[in-house]
Amino acid sequence: MSARVLPVITESELQTHATRASCYVALGSRVFDVTSFLEDHPGGGDLILSYAGRDVGEVLQDEISHLHSEAAYEVLDDHLVGRLELEPTLATSKPAKDFADVKLGGQADANVEPSLVPNTTGVSSAEDLSVETDVSKDYGTHKFLDLNRPLLMQVWNGGFSKEFYLAQVHRPRHYKSGQSAPLFGNFLEPLSKTPWWIIPTFWLPPVIYGTYIAKEGMSSWAQVAAYWLVGLAIWTMVEYGLHRGLFHIDGYLPDNRVAITVHFLLHGIHHYLPMDKLRLVMPPTLFIVLAIPFWKLAHVLFFWNWHVATAVFCGGLFGYVCYDCTHYFLHHRTLPAYYRELKKYHLQHHFMDYQNGFGVTNRFWDRVFGTELCPPKATRAV
Repeated sequence: MSARVLPVITESELQTHATRASCYVALGSRVFDVTSFLEDHPGGGDLILSYAGRDVGEVLQDEISHLHSEAAYEVLDDHLVGRLELEPTLATSKPAKDFADVKLGGQADANVEPSLVPNTTGVSSAEDLSVETDVSKDYGTHKFLDLNRPLLMQVWNGGFSKEFYLAQVHRPRHYKSGQSAPLFGNFLEPLSKTPWWIIPTFWLPPVIYGTYIAKEGMSSWAQVAAYWLVGLAIWTMVEYGLHRGLFHIDGYLPDNRVAITVHFLLHGIHHYLPMDKLRLVMPPTLFIVLAIPFWKLAHVLFFWNWHVATAVFCGGLFGYVCYDCTHYFLHHRTLPAYYRELKKYHLQHHFMDYQNGFGVTNRFWDRVFGTELCPPKATRAV
């Protein structure tokens, strides 16, 4: 961290910054403005807000709730805004030791400025996903991809073995606070970026129209709803199957640059840059390619009635919309209790075990097929 004079913030001032519009927390003698991090916090912004305007030293080290990794302190370092002036007469939560004490297990090095100990252990928790990657250092260390240059041709021309590629692409990076790293580097670049709201905007009108058309060949809306729900249930299996059998075909991936490049475009880039806000949902042009076979499959399975097959397909398509929106929200939004658990579960898939935990909207099929993730064990920070 570069040397600079930090403003002094009193405890009274700190406590006034306890809202979603302005959220400050303290750790020892340092104050951090974490307002911009609320939506990206893996546990949800409401959890941070419950400690807003206070010292967070104890909760960061609480093994029962969640022992935070080195990455959590790295995130704080990016939001440092001032030094805390203590007011002994003011009742506050118990202050934490300063950074050096906290990070080094109470054995502070007298020669070390009380600052953040750099994270050198790679990805060990959900917080690591939001730690910005030092691009030049990362490329120099791993000799994989330079995030400042178009990624696609680097993958194509890299000559990577499958083993090396899979090891690197599943080691998450974070580019410029969640911005999109260049993929094509030309006029095709916008086609690789999709805001989440495009998905419901593009797909819900066909769902509504298709459901209306399906009703014309059935006796009641109750019958339409029944087949529509069948399609929704089928989608949950498709979601699991696509994620496990196509996106994570890793073990069966041919060891050549064509297969590796296709893998990178389909899903590898998401594991490589999991907090990229514009490459979390599937571009409609790509999903149309996947949707056509499912349209035909629905009419093969429910061959006796075109309208029934259409209702089933529309229910499945609505399931896809829910899936893609849920996927985005798990990465970037504060969510209700049920979805907070899903958020933790899905981010474990990214930072802990990408070979399990394939369910995004639910864990049901992970339980059926024995791929459910176990909660990560808390380990004491050193």
